[in-house]
Amino acid sequence: MDGVDLFLLRQAIDAQVSLTEEEWNQLRACVRVRSFSKNELLLKEGSVCNYLIFILSGAVVYYSLSEKGEEITTDFALEGSWVTDNRSRLSQTPSHLNIKAIEPTEVVIIAESDLNELYRQIPKMEHLGRILIEQAYVRLVQLSLDLQILSAEERYLKLLRDYPAAVKRLPLYHIANYLGVAPKSLSRIRGKLT
Repeated sequence: MDGVDLFLLRQAIDAQVSLTEEEWNQLRACVRVRSFSKNELLLKEGSVCNYLIFILSGAVVYYSLSEKGEEITTDFALEGSWVTDNRSRLSQTPSHLNIKAIEPTEVVIIAESDLNELYRQIPKMEHLGRILIEQAYVRLVQLSLDLQILSAEERYLKLLRDYPAAVKRLPLYHIANYLGVAPKSLSRIRGKLT
C-alpha cells in the first residue's frame, strides 16, 4: 500500500496528534485498505464490531431495522470520517446497528487487537482514541438535543449548514430518517426553502 492512499488518514491523525515517522510506520503496518461496493455492509447487526474504520472515499450510513424491516438511519459518515460502533466495539457485544456503504467506498481498517496494541506502544494513539470517543459522544448528545429542541425545518437547515456534502449525496429517505421526519415532510421542507 502506498503513502498516497493514506494521505487523508495521515492528515486526519495529524490534526489531532503528531506522530513521528516511526510511530506512523507502526500504525501503517497495522492497517489494511478495503473497498466496499454500493449497498455492501461494513458492519451487520448482530455481529461484534472489532475494528475502527477511516473513510478514504465514499459514504456510509448507520441504521437499525424496525420491526417492519424498515431502515431507521441513525448516523452517516463521509470521506475523512472515522466509523465504528463504539458500544459494540468497547463492550465486545453484538451490534444493534448496520453500517452500509451508500456509494463505492474505500476505507482503512484497524482491527481492535491492533488498535489496543498501538495504544500500548504509542501513548499518542491512546490520546487519539480518547479524542475520537469524545467527539462521537458530543455528536450523539447534540443530535439528541436537536431532535428534542429544534423543529424539523431547523434540523434540516442545521444539517445543510454543517454537512452540505451529505445533503447532496445521501438518499432523501436516509436524510429524512436521520432528521426524524417522514420523507414527504422533508420534501415539503425542501420545497418551501427553494
